Amino acid sequence: MTYVEITMVQVQEVLRRWLRGDAGVRVVAQGAGVDRKTAQRYIDAARELGLTRSGGDEQLTDAFIGRVREAVRPSRAGAHGESWELLTTHEDQIKKWLEDDLTVAKVGDLLARRDVQVPERTLQRFCAEKFTRPTNNTVRVADPEPGREVQTDFGRMGMLFDPHTNRRRVVHALIVVAVWSRYMFVWLTFGQRTEDVIEGLDAAWRAFHGVFPVLIPDNLSPVVTKADALEPHFNDTFLEYSQSRGFLIDAARVRHPKDKPRVERQVPYVRRRFFAGEEFVDLSDAQRRVEQWCRDGAGLRIHGTTRTRPLEAFEANERGLLLPAPLLPYDVPIFSSPTVHRDHHVAVARAIYSVPGELVGATLSARADATTVKLYAKGQLIKVHPRVPAGQRSTDPADLPSERRVYAMRDVSQLLATAHRHGAVIGRYAEAVLDSPLPWTKMRQVYRLLGLVKKWGEATVELACEKALAAEAIDVNLIARMIERATEANTLDTPPSPNVIQGRFWRDPSEFSTREVGR
Repeated sequence: MTYVEITMVQVQEVLRRWLRGDAGVRVVAQGAGVDRKTAQRYIDAARELGLTRSGGDEQLTDAFIGRVREAVRPSRAGAHGESWELLTTHEDQIKKWLEDDLTVAKVGDLLARRDVQVPERTLQRFCAEKFTRPTNNTVRVADPEPGREVQTDFGRMGMLFDPHTNRRRVVHALIVVAVWSRYMFVWLTFGQRTEDVIEGLDAAWRAFHGVFPVLIPDNLSPVVTKADALEPHFNDTFLEYSQSRGFLIDAARVRHPKDKPRVERQVPYVRRRFFAGEEFVDLSDAQRRVEQWCRDGAGLRIHGTTRTRPLEAFEANERGLLLPAPLLPYDVPIFSSPTVHRDHHVAVARAIYSVPGELVGATLSARADATTVKLYAKGQLIKVHPRVPAGQRSTDPADLPSERRVYAMRDVSQLLATAHRHGAVIGRYAEAVLDSPLPWTKMRQVYRLLGLVKKWGEATVELACEKALAAEAIDVNLIARMIERATEANTLDTPPSPNVIQGRFWRDPSEFSTREVGR
């Protein structure tokens, strides 16, 4: 027997019209929008349950109508029909076919060959209920207090011509949504670097006229360097940015879109309602128009959940609760871990900076912003340099070893001062050596001269330099030969030493003396 499912309101209307008694069953059925036979079945069931025309409409309670519906169409065990029960007898075979990666439609064909004829929709529901792993239930997370939290996410919008590269490029949107009011800001960018995220957030703070205390980002690599449900590791640059702006980071878990549901559905909304079908001159034109759309379009629509206009709700309840908006753009720093080379320098942002102390081979921590470069060793600040352009160097002479400092810095004046300290003539001779269009190329000769002073003494070298200057012989090797020859001549003119070298078998004469026995 075939039953027609009608609503409780229709059942009540059939019985209400029948209680009035002023029309036949056909008219009652037409007034309730049901078939005449269906109306008759419900009237008969209600009469059997005690409905009388003398009792009035008060008899038509929800409980009574429920009993009438149960009498007309009783509930089936398991809420399934004969086709479902037939499939149950073949459950093991259906499971095996599905495990062999057969489709539900193919399973239906195989069942039909065995004379098992069931509706396709029944077979689909049967397979879904019996062999599909149920999804976890969820609960709706309560919204935070007004002015407390924003959620962010990156989404791909489409292609846009970039005049700087003269080609079409993928445009991404950084979407920032105020959780309580649902007011939204969109920042369009060609990249997804840390600098792009920071630039977009600074633009969002200006649009919101303040900073939200809590930011819930997606697991973007420019923000989160190591995703973890309990202790995520954040990018140092972005973490310092959060400290500068005064907000806390509560990163969403990987593959958990429900951690940021307020922004998750905004990505396709922005793509379809704003970007799709539009033509933009360039990225600046698109950004100008999306900011206007956020205010006048998405901001003034009636939100499907809150049933308020997001912009009006934000202005009335959130704007006054935010932290102060930044006045200046953020100076994005660069963090790196350079190694100290043998020349006592490190490379930071493709520039060279000197390092004090004996740290050759050590790995430092470096922070470079627009004006300064700071070097840290084991968490301690050891050097601060002014930032120089890529390809240049900043060297503090005090950072270099004292014995190499003068030569490394080509400090000719300091080298001359050292020579003059050993003697006036030695100083004049060093000046004569360095009297050249390229004086630093003669510095090694002066170092050779100072080496002679260390070996032979100031007086000897001073005398040799005086004779060489008189002869206008400016050659440090000549000074060395003069000193060596003078030393050899002095050795020949000196009489031999009276000291006699004792032989191997020399003995003291007393060892050979004799004495009479008994004395």
